[in-house]
Amino acid sequence: QVQLVESGGGLEQPGGSLSLSCVASGSISTIYTMGWYRQDVGKGREKVATITRSGDTVYSDSVRGRFTISRDNAKNRVALQMNTLEPEDTAVYYCYADILVQSASWASSYWGQGTQVTVSS
Repeated sequence: QVQLVESGGGLEQPGGSLSLSCVASGSISTIYTMGWYRQDVGKGREKVATITRSGDTVYSDSVRGRFTISRDNAKNRVALQMNTLEPEDTAVYYCYADILVQSASWASSYWGQGTQVTVSS
C-alpha cells in the first residue's frame, strides 16, 4: 500500500508565498515522475508542475516563473514553492506520483488527499 501525504497550504494574501510538501510512503520500489495538480470549484483538474526522477521540470504557463517544484529522492518527497501568489491560484492542490511498488511489474499513479490554497486579501 502506498500513501501520499501533503502538508502546507492555507490562506495567503495576493503577492505572498506559500509552500507545499508531499511525502510518499509504503512498499515503494521506485518513484518516477512526481507533481502537483490543482482544482478549483466548478473547474477541471489542472496540471501545475511535474518533475522527473532526474530533476527535469515542466510548468504550466499560468505558474511558470512564480512556482518552483523540487524533490528529494532519498526522502520520497516533492515540494512546491509558490511565490507572487494571485487570487487565481486559489484551489485544492493535489500531489501525485508514478510509483512502482514492490512485487509489481509496472508503475501506477497515486494521489494525495489534497490541500486547500486560498489567495485573498
